Amino acid sequence: MSNYIIRRIISVLPTLIGVTFVIFMFQRLIPGDPAVAMLGEHATEESIERLREQFGLNRPLFLDREALADGDLAGFFDSQYVRYMKRLFSLDMGESIHRRIPVAETLAIRFPATIELALLSMFIAIIIGIPVGIISAAKRNSAIDSISMVGSLVGVSMPIFWLGLMEIMLFAVLMQWLPAGGRLGTGIEIKPITNLYLVDSLLMGNFQAFKDVFAHIIMPAIALATIPMGIIARMTRSSMLDVLQEDYVRTARAKGLGRGLVLFRHALKNASLPVVTIIGLQMGTLLAGAVLTETIFSWPGIGRWVYDGILGRDYPIVQGGTLVIALVFVGVNFFVDIMYALLDPRIRYD
Repeated sequence: MSNYIIRRIISVLPTLIGVTFVIFMFQRLIPGDPAVAMLGEHATEESIERLREQFGLNRPLFLDREALADGDLAGFFDSQYVRYMKRLFSLDMGESIHRRIPVAETLAIRFPATIELALLSMFIAIIIGIPVGIISAAKRNSAIDSISMVGSLVGVSMPIFWLGLMEIMLFAVLMQWLPAGGRLGTGIEIKPITNLYLVDSLLMGNFQAFKDVFAHIIMPAIALATIPMGIIARMTRSSMLDVLQEDYVRTARAKGLGRGLVLFRHALKNASLPVVTIIGLQMGTLLAGAVLTETIFSWPGIGRWVYDGILGRDYPIVQGGTLVIALVFVGVNFFVDIMYALLDPRIRYD
């Protein structure tokens, strides 16, 4: 197993290097001059040139051949991409051009908010989606199966922005049960330990804060969970139906094993590989930050933050945020690969 994990880690390294290159290049391919976008169209040429020099925007993208021709070896490697990689290796993501705040500092505050929202959303999607898929497969072509699949289709098809607005209208405006947005109510203080407010409030033993945080997070979590919930339910049903037709399942039934034992011990484990894949992909998407959900509920995550950075041509924010999102996807896929090897030992020997 350890050899398999080492091989997977080695295979991930070229992906990470490729990710840094793609992030760097796509940012530079956006039309327009970032210095002009930051200072405005009426900025003087002198101030624009000074800003380009400050952030290295006047340097070559990769290698400076003119510097090499002049015998300046250090200048040959002093390019935008080399500077970018040097900062990454020193764990320095730069400073926001507009707000003058370190990107890493903002990420430390905003990313836990997205993690907390995504984990709760995925928890809701799993505890509802998998049982619904199993029941639908066990009662194939029944009324329960039809209702479950129609419900999952509605969940996949329902626009998140509409569902979020309906939740606010019903639970925040009409019934006034829950707050309309934000992450924490006024007057509630939580000492940051992990920056996951649900966890921090429990660690502090502050159940009033826990109740307030849960009241703020439950509506966006439900809205965000609808799509992965429907996908997980449908994938679980499809995978279970395939496994239930296998010979070993029929043999288990012929031996007189109970229906529940056949479903959960023999069928579910072998049907779980596609489901784990879907959960991993959906988890990566949720952790990347749902811009619509975070905007509707004023949730201070990274999705909206990166979007605002793109509009403002704030290179450090876009590069830092996009890199973290890419690392999340790579990390989730790596975890899914390890889960594959645990669920199916044949994989680690291939």
